[in-house]
Amino acid sequence: MRREQVELGALTLVAFGHHGRPVLVFPSEQGRAWDFENNGMVGAVADLVDAGRVKLYCVDSADAYTWSDNSVPIEERARRHSEYETWIVDQVVPWIAEDCGAAADIATLGCSLGAFHAANIALRRADLFPLALCFSGNYDPSAWNAWGKRGDATYFSNPMDYVANLGGEHLDWLRGRVSVLLVVGQGAWEVHPTRSLPGTLAFAQLLSDKGIRHELDVWGHDIPHDWSSWRTQLAHHLPRFC
Repeated sequence: MRREQVELGALTLVAFGHHGRPVLVFPSEQGRAWDFENNGMVGAVADLVDAGRVKLYCVDSADAYTWSDNSVPIEERARRHSEYETWIVDQVVPWIAEDCGAAADIATLGCSLGAFHAANIALRRADLFPLALCFSGNYDPSAWNAWGKRGDATYFSNPMDYVANLGGEHLDWLRGRVSVLLVVGQGAWEVHPTRSLPGTLAFAQLLSDKGIRHELDVWGHDIPHDWSSWRTQLAHHLPRFC
């Protein structure tokens, strides 16, 4: 399996595969670009990578500086997050396009906090990312130990806020452009402390209310908020999209 690691500014990208649909992979909270590989996720779909059906582009998070920095108010966390999103759009996307040999629609993928990143950037930049694959996510940053006044940066970084107010031509365009897969279990840590199960159900209801194309897949009480679950869920779902 082809593996390439590069530094793009201050953050790292690790790419797997030689051909196929490009998938941008966000790590779980405060994770690094190699976490997906180290936790067996690349191995779980190695057959798809080796067959040239998918190429995985795993990036560092910036969560320690953004959403996980509880020492700063939520508006500052959101402003810092916008810097991370700029890095994705201005540096990661062009690198993927060059690696693929042409501009291509990129799917996003993430587990836990990575699921938030995958969904949020797809909804905000569906021109680049028309598909998001989200496992055990929570999609409301205002619930993450938030404090301080909420402003525009928080609003436009919170899908539970801005999706609720979508309308007009842009909503019509999103309905025809983007698709979101929401996967979650009902086992350990999916309710407490992550609130991934209620958060996923609430987000799915919001997408349904807005008519945005999505799929909700709730697994059983024996499925915890853990890599073992995500390996199985990814191997189950990814073949449908590449």
